Amino acid sequence: MSEHTELETKLAKARTRLILEKPFLGALVLRLPMKAADPEWCRTTATDARHFYYNPEYIEALSHDQTQFILAHEALHCALSHFARRQHRQKHRWDIACDHAVNPLLAREGLKPPPGTLLIDSYEGMTAEEIYPYIDENSSDKPMDKHVYDEDDSEERSRGSGQDPNPDPDEDQDSDIGDQPGEDDQDGDGGDDNSTEQHDDAGGAPQPPPLDATEQDALDVQWKQRLAGAAQTAMQAGKMSGSMARLVDHLLQPRLPWRMLLARYLTAAARDDYSFQRPSRREGSYILPALRSSQINLAVVIDTSGSISDAELAEFLAEVDSIKGQIRARVTLYACDLEMDPDGPWRYEAWEEFKLPKAFGGGGGTDFKPAFEYLERHGIRPDTLVYFTDADGDFPPMDPDYPVIWLVKGRKKVPWGQRVQLN
Repeated sequence: MSEHTELETKLAKARTRLILEKPFLGALVLRLPMKAADPEWCRTTATDARHFYYNPEYIEALSHDQTQFILAHEALHCALSHFARRQHRQKHRWDIACDHAVNPLLAREGLKPPPGTLLIDSYEGMTAEEIYPYIDENSSDKPMDKHVYDEDDSEERSRGSGQDPNPDPDEDQDSDIGDQPGEDDQDGDGGDDNSTEQHDDAGGAPQPPPLDATEQDALDVQWKQRLAGAAQTAMQAGKMSGSMARLVDHLLQPRLPWRMLLARYLTAAARDDYSFQRPSRREGSYILPALRSSQINLAVVIDTSGSISDAELAEFLAEVDSIKGQIRARVTLYACDLEMDPDGPWRYEAWEEFKLPKAFGGGGGTDFKPAFEYLERHGIRPDTLVYFTDADGDFPPMDPDYPVIWLVKGRKKVPWGQRVQLN
């Protein structure tokens, strides 16, 4: 048996074992045809969101358990659309954050990581966007694989001008995608995607070019379809773990930017309504519905326990300031950590600029009860209350009789009220 044949068999066994034992991950792995890569650019493994590339010497040195981990690792990068979510972020830090987001999930599934895997338990359950701020700009960490779906920050983005930065006249672009974006089959079968491709040239496959914006969008849709199909297959087999089910639910549920959601809820609370009050004599004797407008009272509570950065706070206040003029809202600002800030509250009319006081007290733990107790004690019933927090604290046992919107930084849940995700 040749060396290439042995590697093909090793990869195929690892993939088959994933399909049998971890069908959700196995179904995703099936979507990445395998290519032996040129070791000059592929130190370990890599993906361009279309293929799984591997350095033969690296795969040869892995155990079968570790091979399963690396296969699932690349597939999850694709399923989580890491190739389409970097935006303005620095690539090296983003790549590290993506590895930190993927690896705890796989470790929790019982897969064995290879040497050099970035694995910090405290990052479990966090997205790459949430992890990114914790990655030092000068970090010496390296992702264990190469994410070739994106360009390095130092590279000139020539693809925007229609030029291929890594032209390869011999590469058949149509064969790079097992099934073209937008034409993904819905029945969950792998089609021809479960192939292991070898190259006649001794160096292996050349490094593929990064994705352009159109390719990113198309593959993002395709991988979401694959994610949903893989989850359905695994759940039907009764082999979908709770952590993976929650991940899929979070990724597939429709999400709008927090600014849009906040504006939508506040506008709904302040909408003009019709009144049937008796008209004046000059308007006649008939009682007809008339459109009436009134100013609403908006309560804003800020968690001052230290979990919210000044930049995030300023961004939130600017958004509320722009909305309150449109809905004619009088805003009362409260600050609370374990207790209410004694210098508050601060009141702003609809025409006044909504801005922070010079300083807030607090910075300790978090308890949400004092704010609601304060309002009840003073007989205050706002039309809507917006609470800006990380939701890591003690909640009142029951919700009040007015709408509450929780603008939450992080992944904590709230027991009642409307939750809007900040990041």
